[in-house]
Amino acid sequence: MLSRISRLGVQAVNRAKLGQNSVTSRNQKEAIRSCMNYVGNHSFCSATDANVSDKSEQPEAKISVTFIDKDGDEKLINVPIGMSMLEAAHENDIELEGACEGSLACSTCHVIVTDVDYYNKLEDPEDEENDMLDLAFGLTETSRLGCQVIASPELDGIRLALPAATRNFAVDGHVPKPH
Repeated sequence: MLSRISRLGVQAVNRAKLGQNSVTSRNQKEAIRSCMNYVGNHSFCSATDANVSDKSEQPEAKISVTFIDKDGDEKLINVPIGMSMLEAAHENDIELEGACEGSLACSTCHVIVTDVDYYNKLEDPEDEENDMLDLAFGLTETSRLGCQVIASPELDGIRLALPAATRNFAVDGHVPKPH
């Protein structure tokens, strides 16, 4: 989680240097809010007051997500609210590449929402996401980038299909290990 906070911070600083808005999409705002909640719930100092409650003891809200691989095999996982589908895939050993680590610089985390009703519950993709989707292998009407699909209660039960291939222009054929 701390590496995610760091990546979001670096992205914000780079955008600020270019004179751009440091947060470009609702998905990024949700990701930042989720990260800040995580930091708030997992404080790095000790509390001496006996009346202080440990927020980390509270159960984390999760949704059910089914990933369908290129062979049609399904894997049902529980994803914490606020986590991207790319992060969830990596944490659960699902082969979703994410070469740019969620910075909207590739299309290797391309997923296909199998149910149009769930697709319609998502925010419209930003221009940056659409630009990257244009490079995706097997693009469909319900294609999204996994790094931009953020778990929320209304997405409970969503099914995401992985395309048969990805296009990684930097290192074609290399399958990186999740961080």
